[in-house]
Amino acid sequence: MILKTSLVASLSALAAVTTARDIPSNVKSFYDSIRSQRQCRNVLAGGFHSIQGDSGNFDYCGDHINDYNVIYLQGKNGQLVNMDIDCDGIQHGPADDGRCGSSGDTQSITSFADTVRGYGTGQRDLDANAHPYVVFGNSGSRPGYPNFDPQRHGVEPLSVMAVVCNNKLIYGVWGDENGDDGPEAMVGEASISLATACFGRGVNGNAGHDGNDVLYIAFPGRDAVPGARGAKWNAQNCNDFENSITALGDRLIQRIGGGGGTPPPSGNCSWKGHCEGAPCGSDNDCSDDLTCQSGKCGNGGGSTPPPPPCSWEGHCQGASCRDENDCADSLVCRSGRCAQ
Repeated sequence: MILKTSLVASLSALAAVTTARDIPSNVKSFYDSIRSQRQCRNVLAGGFHSIQGDSGNFDYCGDHINDYNVIYLQGKNGQLVNMDIDCDGIQHGPADDGRCGSSGDTQSITSFADTVRGYGTGQRDLDANAHPYVVFGNSGSRPGYPNFDPQRHGVEPLSVMAVVCNNKLIYGVWGDENGDDGPEAMVGEASISLATACFGRGVNGNAGHDGNDVLYIAFPGRDAVPGARGAKWNAQNCNDFENSITALGDRLIQRIGGGGGTPPPSGNCSWKGHCEGAPCGSDNDCSDDLTCQSGKCGNGGGSTPPPPPCSWEGHCQGASCRDENDCADSLVCRSGRCAQ
């Protein structure tokens, strides 16, 4: 029994090492520029806390939503945010090594458990010990405390996120939200598997990383959603799951710094992340009078009918692609977009 426990611990430690990668130059430059900027100019929602009792000077920032089509968390005076530990979701799964036992606020369900279960992989929810997920968005905060709904800015549930931590780049998914479970509206939290990939096995359910130097990047748009077949949702460890979303993550970070990939939206509109040039599946994904034209919000006049349903969410008509293998059913890849 002791041997088995040691083996599990060793495999978990190996997974933590192999999920880390060097930070690409465009992402490193982005990280450095945010820290040197000192504070966010386009605050989507502000007044959040990174640790209990701090000044509440942490924001959801939209400074680069119109050029790179990304949203991130930022503090004042060159700070980013910390990394608290989340152990919500499936309890006592195969990857559980007992470190979540010290958490005093663990919940048995995450925000998007129904979507995970609906993927039909046999997975009923995320497992904090196996799925590297980010807690992003604040819902149900007490009166007088701020809220933030990422979906109002185009970020889709279970979409891929990039996390820069401890001189590494880790890919995860938006898997949970901050709820009304404390006296303050907090930000900067991730699953224990993601935190382990960043900072090693010294973290546990009650001890994370206190430094405000972690960058969480969300990618608005449906092209950031791996869907049922684009990720290994029934993975039993962090390494296997992150490997399954790495190709998508690598494409998404090309947005940053003009590195190619999906063109960012342009122009001003009342629904950030859904302006002209933003990816879309129907007119409902586009702001104001914009319509969905060939998978992009535009001003061409007239309404484009919504794409037909398909069996692979996130890879339907209008989704970004490199070849036919990225597109569902009979769709083909044309000019970087799945089409009939």
